[in-house]
Amino acid sequence: MNCTNCGKDNSPDSAFCEGCGAKLEASCSSCGAALNADAKFCRKCGTAVDSVSLKTAAGPAARSPREYTPKHLADKILQSKSALEGERKQVTVLFADVKGSMELAEQLDPEEWHTILDRFFAILTDGVHRFEGTVNQYTGDGIM
Repeated sequence: MNCTNCGKDNSPDSAFCEGCGAKLEASCSSCGAALNADAKFCRKCGTAVDSVSLKTAAGPAARSPREYTPKHLADKILQSKSALEGERKQVTVLFADVKGSMELAEQLDPEEWHTILDRFFAILTDGVHRFEGTVNQYTGDGIM
């Protein structure tokens, strides 16, 4: 199994990557749900396990917000009184994902697809941060 964090090929029974130490976990290729090691079908959508993808828990969805929020924006958030007390305000929520991503991914080498998604996430995250927004989560091929 290849680590999506560093690309190292690990044995199928590995729980952690031998190259970077990232936790390896199986996820459903259809819905992204975490899978147990002995699962034959996804418990969320019923997809057969033979079509799972293996990912590292250290990927974008598992990172701390401090890792992907620019320091100047994190400082501004933490210095505001509302960060501690909370506040009510109107917000805008952006959901974006790659249309037809499964079909695109099937046509490309996994490393090439990973590079494309990294660039996609970087462009969207930069746009969100430009307007002092925060990224709540990265999900497979999407962002919120």
